[in-house]
Amino acid sequence: MNRRDFIKKSMAAATLISGVGIGLSSCTRDLRSELMNAETMPQTLIQIGPDANKILYYASLAPSGHNSQPWFVKMISSTRWIVGSDKSRWLPEVDASNREVMLSLGAFIENLVQAANSLGYVVETSVVAKDRFDSEVVLLNISKSTEMKIPLQRMITRRTVKSHMLPGELKASDVNDFKKAAEGRLYYFPRGTTHSDHMAKEAVNNFIIQVNNEKAMVEMANWTRLKYEEIKQHRDGLTPDGMEIIGLAGFYVRNFMDKKDVMGKTFREKGIEKIETQVREGAGWLVITSDGNTMADLIETGRRFQRMALTAREKMIAIHPMTQTLEEQQGQKNIKENHSETMVPQFMLRVGYLSQYPDPVTIRRPVDWFVRM
Repeated sequence: MNRRDFIKKSMAAATLISGVGIGLSSCTRDLRSELMNAETMPQTLIQIGPDANKILYYASLAPSGHNSQPWFVKMISSTRWIVGSDKSRWLPEVDASNREVMLSLGAFIENLVQAANSLGYVVETSVVAKDRFDSEVVLLNISKSTEMKIPLQRMITRRTVKSHMLPGELKASDVNDFKKAAEGRLYYFPRGTTHSDHMAKEAVNNFIIQVNNEKAMVEMANWTRLKYEEIKQHRDGLTPDGMEIIGLAGFYVRNFMDKKDVMGKTFREKGIEKIETQVREGAGWLVITSDGNTMADLIETGRRFQRMALTAREKMIAIHPMTQTLEEQQGQKNIKENHSETMVPQFMLRVGYLSQYPDPVTIRRPVDWFVRM
């Protein structure tokens, strides 16, 4: 055994014994601040103007599966933009129908519209794609209007939180606020109810299905960015901090693991253990539904989710999308059998209050990386 293998095995043993998220916190760099400080907005696209740069910067803070950021913006003119779907950023193994791509584009558009409104523009949107695999998805017509008071800081500080949720139920007032943001298409199932237990079980079972799917694991490994150099190069994907692998475990992953290790037995087993712990935490589940599965339905559902998510931090509520159940055939079948035919679930969200809200950690690509002239 050479020195590197010895160190790697020793660190692996220490990590497994100590668990995830303790110790060595000082070894973690604040890559988000280093690579995309909000005070240094991208300025390379001078030809589209500073307002457009700022609007698109805020839009880019929207969430997406595997942090793949599957959007591009085509500038037809200064007032006509196309939000498109970047095929190179699709997830064909876990999102074969591109349903989640469309939801992500909806969240991106919601950020874009709110940012534009705050700068004194109104945005009219119209879906131009005929199906989920079309490149050009939503046409935006932008015109000058009156500035609106919108707290854009919400977009900067929004983050997905997966761990350390408290067990108490959500307050009725918070659920009602979420329902308003989702335009009534939201259901809350408190922890301990039959529906909540069913969703927790399905989340674990379908996660295990994906963990045992070699193609899905290859896809995940391809979107994993473990080292600083590759994070800086790609500005997307699944980083140790984004996966909430911190402390001693994070130190080990950043310094001794590579993409092949993501495919390994230990990484898969730890993933299953972690999700089994997560579903036992929190206040239960929120389900966001739509009237159907048209392109417009999916885009609007993504926008509704984002409106809700942008208010979660001020309520000290963690939101953790657990999409595996809606990605796998077994999960889709079981959900369909246990819900009304008129209920079309698009988001399954594990939720709970936090005693302390962590800062955002995921990285986004600069504006000039996804704008097409």
